[in-house]
Amino acid sequence: MKKQIIEKSNFFLDPLLGRIFENRDFFEGIDVEYKEGLKRFSFPVTLEGDLLSFIYSGERYGLTAEEFENFLLREFTRCDEFTICVHERGSDAVLFCGEKDVKLSNRPRSSAGASEKTVPEEDGLSGLYRGTTLGNREYVIKAGPASELLKAVGIMSKDGKIKNDRIRKYNQIDHFVELLVPMLKGASDRKGGAPLRVIDCGCGRSYLSFVLNYYIKEVLGKKCYFTGLDVNPVVIEDSQKTAALLGYKNMTFVKTDIGTYEPDGRYDILMTLHACDTATDKALNFAVAHKIPNIVCVPCCHKEMNETYSLPGFEPLMKYGVFKAAIAASLTDALRCNYLEAMGYEVSAVEYISPLDTPKNIMIRASGSSGTVDAVKLMEHSAMVKRLGTSLSIGK
Repeated sequence: MKKQIIEKSNFFLDPLLGRIFENRDFFEGIDVEYKEGLKRFSFPVTLEGDLLSFIYSGERYGLTAEEFENFLLREFTRCDEFTICVHERGSDAVLFCGEKDVKLSNRPRSSAGASEKTVPEEDGLSGLYRGTTLGNREYVIKAGPASELLKAVGIMSKDGKIKNDRIRKYNQIDHFVELLVPMLKGASDRKGGAPLRVIDCGCGRSYLSFVLNYYIKEVLGKKCYFTGLDVNPVVIEDSQKTAALLGYKNMTFVKTDIGTYEPDGRYDILMTLHACDTATDKALNFAVAHKIPNIVCVPCCHKEMNETYSLPGFEPLMKYGVFKAAIAASLTDALRCNYLEAMGYEVSAVEYISPLDTPKNIMIRASGSSGTVDAVKLMEHSAMVKRLGTSLSIGK
């Protein structure tokens, strides 16, 4: 290969190999291919610690980035052309060096032969399951590109089909992500090139964290890091296994109580979904205390109020337990929203799925807290709690 081509390839090689270590949590490997005459040769390269490891001409190598760069430049002087493909989650960076030119390109991984079909035909309906709450729309998490993710979380079978009994769950998860897209894009834009940091409080088996991880990195093309907290060691272990299976090295799972967890940095988004007992309120308190600018909450238990509150003048209605519990649920969630507003957040509450799927279908979204407390609203909140004759963990 001509000397000027080798020199030009050197110009691109340095930053290309540098990004491996800069993005090591998203790095998957390197494929090297070169041509000599009519013959083509190739070998894969993996990252082991701080060394790039590979076998070449029957010999195993472990080289630093600089040593690897020098190795390539030395070996390729006798080649007609060579290609280096650096694989990251969701994208490939490809350096091609031929006899006449050097080209560096980036391409999204999901575009390579990915199927756009979302779900199998069911009961004569093309593409969507009868009774879904979503209607006929394009999926955010497309089954073709996201097949490995969907298999790992149990929605897709090994043969690549959405399981019949998981279609509704797939719809729920996809719609959940769709509702968060504006928040995710806004948070990412504000961060510039810095990674998004997300904490999932009461993470369980972390299905939604895995899906959001995929969406942020593979679809939006942004770096991200996730921390999952739960007191149950079994679900923490399951989450760790799923992350290892998917190769999601940007996720950490910690067995801990939310109320005692000391954050390892600043977070951009806090999620808490169906966190039991008072864990929802602990998570919201955590977000407020650490000035996390975006909150996504799907509340769970409301028994804290149900066991203590009263509505003077409405005692005859309180003898019906099902209504008493429903009123407690609505009052608790409304007070949660009210408290977040008092703490400087802009708050919205929506039914993100049909109550036929789950009665716990309220999503609270809060964003933009500057840390400025509205003293008047906070006094109103405290007065309402006192008037109900109850006590809530939110704000404690």
